[in-house]
Amino acid sequence: MTLKERIKNETMVVKALGVVYGDIGTSPIYTLAVIFLIVPPLLSSVYGVLSFIFWALIIIVTVQYAWLATSLSEKGEGGTVVLIQMLTPCLKSAKMVTIVSILGFLGLSLMIGDGVITPAISILSAVEGILLIPAYDETPQVTLLIMASLIAFALFAVQRKGIERVAAAFGPIMVIWFISIGSVGLWYVFKDLSIFAAMNPMYAINFTLDHPAIAFIILADIVLATTGGEALYADMGHLGRLPIVKGWVFAFCALVLTYFGQGAFVLTHPDSVGSPLFEMMHEFAPSLYIPFLILTIMATVIASQAMISGIFSVLYQAMITRIFPHFRVQYTSRELHSQIYISSINWFLFTCVIIMLFVFKESSKLAAAYGLAASGAMSITGTMITIIFAYRKAWIKMIFSSISGTASIIFFASCLLKIPHGGYWSLLIAAVPLSFIVLYTQGQQRLYSSFHSIDKASFLEKYKQHYSQESHIEGTALFFARKAENIPAYIPKTMFQNGIIYERNVIVKVKPTYEPFGIRKEFSSLCEGLDLLVIHVGYMEVFNVEEILKEQGINERTIFYGDEEIVSKHIAWKLYAFVKDMSPSFVSFYNFPQEKLIGVSRRIEI
Repeated sequence: MTLKERIKNETMVVKALGVVYGDIGTSPIYTLAVIFLIVPPLLSSVYGVLSFIFWALIIIVTVQYAWLATSLSEKGEGGTVVLIQMLTPCLKSAKMVTIVSILGFLGLSLMIGDGVITPAISILSAVEGILLIPAYDETPQVTLLIMASLIAFALFAVQRKGIERVAAAFGPIMVIWFISIGSVGLWYVFKDLSIFAAMNPMYAINFTLDHPAIAFIILADIVLATTGGEALYADMGHLGRLPIVKGWVFAFCALVLTYFGQGAFVLTHPDSVGSPLFEMMHEFAPSLYIPFLILTIMATVIASQAMISGIFSVLYQAMITRIFPHFRVQYTSRELHSQIYISSINWFLFTCVIIMLFVFKESSKLAAAYGLAASGAMSITGTMITIIFAYRKAWIKMIFSSISGTASIIFFASCLLKIPHGGYWSLLIAAVPLSFIVLYTQGQQRLYSSFHSIDKASFLEKYKQHYSQESHIEGTALFFARKAENIPAYIPKTMFQNGIIYERNVIVKVKPTYEPFGIRKEFSSLCEGLDLLVIHVGYMEVFNVEEILKEQGINERTIFYGDEEIVSKHIAWKLYAFVKDMSPSFVSFYNFPQEKLIGVSRRIEI
């Protein structure tokens, strides 16, 4: 390997630490603090908790994600959507396809539901570190909430301008963060090297045998140490598998050191269980405490940014694959097409974060509601990769994935206990996108079934007749269709009933594929003056239709599209009609010039 290649690989590892590990890297701020609210910091309980955390990081993050999930990819891409697209062609039963689709819908919705708690708990827990500064130890909680809200507002406000330049600093900041928490943890581990005995799984097993009910309850808080682990797979396409796996080795060592260091610290400082990370940092180097606090806030902002970008990405995929209504999308980077901004989603997330802050008020109470959706997403991933390995007859991987998947399900079962303690907020927020998905997909199905399309052969016969007998408008007109085989009713209405036929008419079909990326064009001439362009695009591809048209020599004068006026007596379909009216049209979603667009209205009853 040349020096240039080595430097490039190391740079990618640093980027991985910034993009992928922000969430799981900030978990040590609050994880043990929440657990020791339930169990006293006795020797047996501290060793048992550390053993649980160590093996959770091994089984869930290292085995399920770093090894098994990242071995499954489509052109280097990962994530729940990739698993669905990978698994669907293998399923012969329509019922199984439906089940897999439902799992995907749930996974996407739960990601958003629990995702809004990430900025709230991360930023607030960092801001609460101010209370250990002597002059500010009596700062009112409302002041801390306002500070956290202002930081959150700045984070969401900057999304419109894009985070490309700022993101370049994410990696180095997280490297400093991991070195800081790992070094301080190592200092306290050296004071009591016997703490490493907690790596023995028997401590977790014995704790479970002695306190089965308590052990099951604290699993819902143990899982906080693994939240963000799913990013190893979801962000694989941005950086590649090798940098992410190498980054995990570094992050894992730092996390183990900081958790075990906190464990050693609370054994000698049992009064510090409320905030062991900040307490041990304060004792380790009081003069460096304020810089460390600033570093903590920066790390939590990075963790929050990863969540926001991730939600933008998955919702864009949902829009492209037509399971979610179209929202206005802005592209914030000329170089990186994946950098997008969705205003309505951005401010919905911000509103939810502020609600979470002022409903729960303290990071410890937020933690009591956090982890439900993350563990649910882990369970879905574990189940799906097990099925995929079974189909591929990769028996060794299937055995390990079934073990890690079972562990994820047990964690999720424990997290269900969080529902009455605030976990229902995650479900309420998740219900919003899930309702949109169900309403939109069912509404689209109803709408399409009511369409009166014309088969291509009949249309072509009538088109040739009109084209040869009538005068033509100068220029090129575009018509969008969802299926290349049938012609939507608005096209013959425009051409034959209204007599609008251009010199050149192009029917365009944009068709998502099972591949994450790639654009393939199929251009054909149907007859004189009429062409068909089918654009096959990856379901994660961010693309410009105008550029594709210019590549094909198409310079349209007018763009026609179907604009349905939906009439219904059913409340659900009335709501669907409202959502559809509020959403940008198909062609507006792809940012065509408004002055070229002409909607051909059709009144449809569903």
